[in-house]
Amino acid sequence: MPKPSLSPQARRNRLIGVICGVTFLGMVGAAYASVPLYKAFCQLTGFDGAVRRAEVAPDTVLDRKLLVRFDTNIRELPWTFTAEQTSQTVRIGETGLAYFKVTNNGSTAMTGRAMYNVVPESAGAYFQKLECFCFSDQTIPAGKTIEFPVVYFVDPKYASDFETKGKPEVTLSYTFFPSVDAEKASRRADASQAKAPSALGGNTKAGL
Repeated sequence: MPKPSLSPQARRNRLIGVICGVTFLGMVGAAYASVPLYKAFCQLTGFDGAVRRAEVAPDTVLDRKLLVRFDTNIRELPWTFTAEQTSQTVRIGETGLAYFKVTNNGSTAMTGRAMYNVVPESAGAYFQKLECFCFSDQTIPAGKTIEFPVVYFVDPKYASDFETKGKPEVTLSYTFFPSVDAEKASRRADASQAKAPSALGGNTKAGL
């Protein structure tokens, strides 16, 4: 028995439903794809409190001083992460040096990545680093403590920007997370080992 044909209104409703579904999926995909782009944009421009990476220190050092506070956090890692100094007073444009310690309290080596930002957010464009453990993944052996230096400065333009010139202090905050890149590499290595052919032919198996 032939199916009854849809009315123009029903066909229109179905078309609208399909369009809405495709649009929703496209928006979700774009949102996931935009995460690394957004992170790169923030670190390049200092937007949303992200700290910028610098190649050289400024030539100008102002007489005005700034209080820099340090904050440390851990997420999903059996580590102890501390700043060796709670704060420092530096002149704007002057190079500062701060030290941080990370201890792996776990039974195996683990790799983490430190994310960072500055409060207030408006200071992110001017707080810049020359050297930092946050630029790459850090692998800490089991039971070991490693000390990391951070070399930074606050751009002299901080003193003339109407959003920052009246603010006497900033807070540099770090949070260590398990490294996503290290986890992906480990999964790829495990998959490659599982597929590797044995000397007797076929795939290798646990226990053989």
